[in-house]
Amino acid sequence: MIQRRQFLGTAALGGLAASLPLSAWAADTSGLPNLAVNAVPIGAVERMARIAKATQLLRANDMDALLIEPGSSLVYFTGVQWWRSERLTAAVLTREGELAVVTPFFEEPSVRESLTVEAEVLTWNEDDNPLASVATWLKKRGLTKGKIGVEETVRYFAVDGLEQAMPGATVVNGAPVVRECRMHKSPAEIALMQVANDITIAAYRHTAPRIEAGMTPAQIGAIMAAATSALGGKSEFELILLGEASAYPHGSGNPQAVKFGEVVLMDCGATVHGYQSDISRSFVYGKATLRQRQVWDEMRKGQDVAFAAAKLGTPAGHVDDAVRAYYEGLGWGPGYKLPGTSHRTGHGIGLDGHEPVNLVRGETTKLAPGMCFSNEPGIYIPGEFGIRLEDCFHMTDSGPKWFSQPPPSIDKPFG
Repeated sequence: MIQRRQFLGTAALGGLAASLPLSAWAADTSGLPNLAVNAVPIGAVERMARIAKATQLLRANDMDALLIEPGSSLVYFTGVQWWRSERLTAAVLTREGELAVVTPFFEEPSVRESLTVEAEVLTWNEDDNPLASVATWLKKRGLTKGKIGVEETVRYFAVDGLEQAMPGATVVNGAPVVRECRMHKSPAEIALMQVANDITIAAYRHTAPRIEAGMTPAQIGAIMAAATSALGGKSEFELILLGEASAYPHGSGNPQAVKFGEVVLMDCGATVHGYQSDISRSFVYGKATLRQRQVWDEMRKGQDVAFAAAKLGTPAGHVDDAVRAYYEGLGWGPGYKLPGTSHRTGHGIGLDGHEPVNLVRGETTKLAPGMCFSNEPGIYIPGEFGIRLEDCFHMTDSGPKWFSQPPPSIDKPFG
């Protein structure tokens, strides 16, 4: 049971609460410390090491070059903060470590602002073909008939344009290069993710006592987002599911409000210098029933089962298998059927909230140091409620280590 604290909730304001701007719910953040003040962003030296590893992987996978569009992978290798539009901006890296960024002529000064590594900048005008510029740059390096990898989220028009501009080359999936780099986090990345997790837990502890009967998901989310910002993080998402909506992993469009005796499920995350946290907590506003307690306890044990199964060298899918075997013994499922766990046990996390690989049936990638995952084998009962507890962990040389410690009980959901 959450210990309530006097706050400007509906109990005090009645019908006025619904008309209050969300900023009114987010105002009380005084005294929250900036937990990210000493967080160290990723520097040029580490990015150069990433590029060096990528070139080794290009050679190992018989690729001559790699094309990357804006997004987390472009940030990972170059630092360039950009967006995707019909005007192509992209980076191309050769197996010899030569790097170029192609971008519209009028965008060059802006692109250079966040470029943190040495690279040639290739500009194109509105009547030019940017992929022809890439092809020309590669041809000057003798790369005309080999394999050109593309990062797996690159859009089709860029792939098609590259194939037309380089008819003698073969365009292939660059995931073996990019994934192998990004899946294994460095100590600097782990440190940033730890700060992000610390901020999210602190924001939860600020928010929970301020929850009152009648509050909406948006009002609770506003408190959480304001606390996250005050603590030094960038708020990424606040998914608040109330009552029956908690039975559906990503919620319901029906109106929701906090009610005594019903589940409050919060799934929230923050970023620190681009690196993410993702933590879920489920509790009951008021007094939990025996059924709510039983499901919470079983789901919480599911986290422990997953954590114990996450051994170095174990295929990632075996973690999901272990949880489902435990749940099926309790009568949930079987498999992904409901009532039970209808989604994977966990997902990779880092610069993206969801990134490869996943803790899901059939995934053969073996767990290794530096890999980071969520652990969230929620139990969902359609028409009633759901319980999801989510904490992330990273693989070390001696096994898994929590970023955030799972809660001890439904009465102490934040430790």
